[in-house]
Amino acid sequence: MMALACRRGVAPGLFLVLATAVVTLGLCGGSSVATAAESVSAVSPGSLVRIHVDQAKIVKLPERTATLVIGNPLIADAVVQPGGIAVITGKSYGATNLVALDRTGATLLDSSLQVMGPADKVVLVYRGIERETYSCMPNCERRTTVGDSAGYFTANLNQVSTIGNLMQGSAASK
Repeated sequence: MMALACRRGVAPGLFLVLATAVVTLGLCGGSSVATAAESVSAVSPGSLVRIHVDQAKIVKLPERTATLVIGNPLIADAVVQPGGIAVITGKSYGATNLVALDRTGATLLDSSLQVMGPADKVVLVYRGIERETYSCMPNCERRTTVGDSAGYFTANLNQVSTIGNLMQGSAASK
């Protein structure tokens, strides 16, 4: 369905919203949750967790974790789920750390996070000093990426936000 929509010229931002909806719907089913739980990797003290920008990784936290701290929230974000699971999302390139504390403030884990470039096939277009990024899987479509020119980045972000707001509005009216 996405490839067909892509050929008909649907706004690139719509794919982000549709992909999010598909992933959300997929995680609500029982079998998908079991599959997700099987792919959880445990984080050990001093280990390096590698993640791609704009990707999420599911990790198992040490038992008794009460507080989770990301050293630089501009590079990565973490959301704690029930059962000692955390979802770490790469937001920007760089390195930071992940610290897990228990209720007394004792450090249970201090691990490095490395956020690397996109995992998909990306094409960078330079027009002088202006940069645009395209995700080319299978067709090249605009991609909102840190480091792109302000006008290009803002235009893409506004399109994605507009489509997201429209989708939320139509879902709320049902």
